[in-house]
Amino acid sequence: MVDDVNKTDLNTENTAPTLLLIEDDAAFARTLGRSFERRGYAVITASSLEGALALLDDHAPGYAVVDLKLDGEASGLACVQALHKHDPDMLIVVLTGYASIATAVEAVKLGACHYLAKPSNTDDIEAAFNSAQGNVEVEIRGRATSIKTLEWERIHETLAETGFNISETARRLGMHRRTLARKLAKQQVK
Repeated sequence: MVDDVNKTDLNTENTAPTLLLIEDDAAFARTLGRSFERRGYAVITASSLEGALALLDDHAPGYAVVDLKLDGEASGLACVQALHKHDPDMLIVVLTGYASIATAVEAVKLGACHYLAKPSNTDDIEAAFNSAQGNVEVEIRGRATSIKTLEWERIHETLAETGFNISETARRLGMHRRTLARKLAKQQVK
């Protein structure tokens, strides 16, 4: 997939905040990009870490939305790390259909200000940008963790450790690769 730039006339004097969208699903990227453009953002789009880094040569986005799992088993966590290294003040939201506690913790440690599970919309993402400082008033509730949830979190923790390599994850978990693929297909949020 070739990276492209969606422009709201970026070559002229533009005071709109710039948002970098790193998403390998072209249709979703187009939809989300248009939604942010309607809200006054100048949106630039990349489908990979390399494409995003190339865009940073010419643009200085203050905001980024990064998909956790990119084409070819690439991890959005590497994108978060590179974006935060490039500009520590950039507000980065990780958006994923593969939500787990392990990847959420890693995303925040690498520089993301928020981590949202799909389906999330523009309102959710913009609210995440606006609440980047955190909220000490959030209600702390205890809840019992089910065995399914524990299994799901362990799978995703191992996926993150292996760079989202399905075969290696299955080997480390002691299960057949097809079994793991079926579990991921059942749990994936589209």
